[in-house]
Parts: sequence; C-alpha cells; structure tokens
Amino acid sequence: MSAAPLRIGVDLGGSKIEIIALGDDGAVMLRERVATPQGDYAATLQAVAGLVAATEARVGAGSLCVPGNPLRGQATVGVGIPGAESLATGLIKNANSTCLIGKPLRQDLEQLLRREVRIANDANCFALSEAADGAGAGSQVVFGVILGTGVGGGIVIDRRVLTGANAIAGEWGHNPMPGEHHKEACYCGRRGCIELYLSGPGLAADHRRVTGADSSAADIAMRAAAGDAQCEATLQRYEARLARALAQVINILDPNVIVLGGGLSNMDRLYANVPHLWAEHVFSDRVATKLLKHRHGDSSGVRGAAWLWP
Repeated sequence: MSAAPLRIGVDLGGSKIEIIALGDDGAVMLRERVATPQGDYAATLQAVAGLVAATEARVGAGSLCVPGNPLRGQATVGVGIPGAESLATGLIKNANSTCLIGKPLRQDLEQLLRREVRIANDANCFALSEAADGAGAGSQVVFGVILGTGVGGGIVIDRRVLTGANAIAGEWGHNPMPGEHHKEACYCGRRGCIELYLSGPGLAADHRRVTGADSSAADIAMRAAAGDAQCEATLQRYEARLARALAQVINILDPNVIVLGGGLSNMDRLYANVPHLWAEHVFSDRVATKLLKHRHGDSSGVRGAAWLWP
C-alpha cells in the first residue's frame, strides 16, 4: 500500500528561493528558504535542484508512490515564478528576475529533477493557495490579488488556475485605472495603469502628489489611524480606486471571493470600506462577492506552487 502523495512547492523569487513540502491533507512537513543566486541562471537551477533533493531526503519521499508522476517514488514539484511561461515558445517572459527571461526554465528543471515540473506565475500560486485551503476554500471562482510593490492577480476556477490564451489571465494591474485623468507612465510602456495607483509606491506617490509630503504606505496608514486628516484623505482615495478597479473584475469574472494579499492587504479597513464603495460600479442589484484577507500570508505563494498538482 503506497503512502499519500508528497507535494513540493518552490517559490522562486528575486531575493530568495523558498521550498515547502505538503502532505496530501495540506499539512506542512518542511519549509526552508535560501538566498537566490543573483543574476546567475545556472546557479539558480542548481539551487532549486539541491533544495528539492534535500527535501525529499529529509521527509523520506523515496518511499512514496505518487499517482500520475512519470517516475515512481518521487514527490511532485510545482514552481512559482515572478513572470510567466510563454505558450508560444516555452521560454520565460515578463519576469522581474531578469536572468530567467528567455530561458527554458521548465525544461531545464525537468532535466535536472528527472520528472515533470509545473510552473505558474506567483500571483496565480497565491490565488491557488487561498482557493485550495485558504480564505477562498470551497468557492468555485476565486480572484487572488497582490497589493504590494506591484499589483498582480490570479484566477482559480474549481481549484484550477486559469492561465489564459496568452498566459496573462488575472493581470489586471496593467489595465487602465477607471475614472482617472492622471495618465502617469508605467514601466510596462502603458500609461495610467492600475498598478500606478494601487501598489505601495503608487499610494505613496498619490500622497506626495496631493500633499507634497514623502511618506511610505505603512506610515500613511499609521498616521491615518491616529487621526491625520491628509493621510485619511489619501486612504479614502485609495479605497475608491480599489473599489472601481475591482468592480471591473466583478463585472467580467463575477467571482465568489476576492482574496487580498501583499503588504497593503494588511489594512483591515479595506474589507469593510471597499465592498461598500464598489456596489455603485457593479452591474447587479446586489453584490454577493466577498472581499477577504488572505489566510496564509507570505506562505501562500509557495503553498500554491505545491498545489499546482491536483
């Protein structure tokens, strides 16, 4: 009789590589992180392979028999990356870890690990984690949102990541922000992107534009809570923009749940204020979509990578 499958997830970030081993019930058996070799693709591959081998050795994966895996006795491996795999070429695109761009990452990892590897965007991994056993568990359609240094998103339907025809499903951060006249230039080459308003740097830039004061997003939130009128006004503008932007998502995708992650998701006021504001922009007599805070926090990306295997 074979043991339950072991799932290994890898979060391949620009500054760190994190690995997690999950039992079939989602229980964490091991979690570890190492620094990412900067700008060195070959060293990055070896670091991932070394972590997988060490994890299997430590949790005894050699005794496992995983259904659907090409080689018996191996754990499944999923990898989350800050980019996407081109459906046209199989090469990595849109990655802020630039050493990955144009590389056949999946094929190279499969050769090193001697098994099939599944790769997904890190925002998709966040959404999958929260849909599998997080804040969106039990929901048919989950939209996962990252509000941090940038703005990303992922779509999960019936616990499966929606990749899309262009491998960009959920990338709402580079749609134009509705209702704005300021058309700032975005690094992506477009103007007025949602990311320019709803990211942490975007929140700080809006505050500076209106007040002339340089403050971080965390400082603005703290001062607003202490009664600072200018900071409160900045957060109210932020909430109105978030409501308009998410209303567009609701009108198109109609998700059961929207789960927020990233640093700005820790502002608890968003969960009460934004649904109140988005109602006037949603094409429905009532809005049943729930706005929820992440359950797994910083662990969601690596957990979602492990859940890339059903």
